[in-house]
Amino acid sequence: MMFQSVYFALALLLVPQFLFAQPDVQQATVFSDSTHVEDYLVSEKYDGIRAIWTGDELLTRQGNPINAPAWFTDKLPRVWLDGELWSTHNDFSFILSTVSKQTPVDSEWRKLYYMVFDAPDRERNMTFEERYKRYTRMLTILDIPHVRPVEQFSLKNNAELNDMLDSYVKNGAEGLMLHRRLARFANGRSDNLLKLKPHMEADAKVVDILNGSGKYDGMMGSILVEMPSGIRFKIGTGFSDEERGSPPRIGESVIYKYHGFTERGVPRFASFLRLREPGY
Repeated sequence: MMFQSVYFALALLLVPQFLFAQPDVQQATVFSDSTHVEDYLVSEKYDGIRAIWTGDELLTRQGNPINAPAWFTDKLPRVWLDGELWSTHNDFSFILSTVSKQTPVDSEWRKLYYMVFDAPDRERNMTFEERYKRYTRMLTILDIPHVRPVEQFSLKNNAELNDMLDSYVKNGAEGLMLHRRLARFANGRSDNLLKLKPHMEADAKVVDILNGSGKYDGMMGSILVEMPSGIRFKIGTGFSDEERGSPPRIGESVIYKYHGFTERGVPRFASFLRLREPGY
């Protein structure tokens, strides 16, 4: 069933987009140190499936229908909501499997929550700070156990932000989201919405050098590395052109950064940082 669900999820991604009306969705850019934190409200970043409630149906960010049980949505308000379908930390595979089934499994959906972090008004004249108050008040009154308003926090500076990030990540969170307080809703990607995730670092031994293609033909395109556990994977980003022309040698150790692990234990989004100098 797990493989069937994942297959269905991948198939949806291949469906021509004109078959579905893609909803308006705000998308995040990456946080930078030049950001004025006091201009934003900050909340936990949930590692789940983005879900848009149009007031009538539940959709993915791409506009594909999510087949939730009737009880999951029948008490939702007839207003636009934006949020994340989520269960618990580090449970993405289960969430994907549950959400992508054409016929929902009731016992699986009982483990999911709809974490609502926005309620875009159709006129789009409310600031995010006003929308936060709106969805919190609305969902508190409705009191639906599996629908939770995401709490937003005010912070004074980057030091407070880093402390909050460390605290949340230690408790299993993926990272933080920053919503500009005074921003009106706008479709697409902008700095009105920022994501902040930590990265981790580790060492791996180079076991092969793989040729590049296109502009990197004749140069190193990626390296095949091996973790101490024996798992092998490729690293193809993070290199300068000079490093691609003179890549690490087989047997050397490299330091890479990554963001968590896949179900198979492979580092996610691995990117080269530097060579591990012998003895350090």
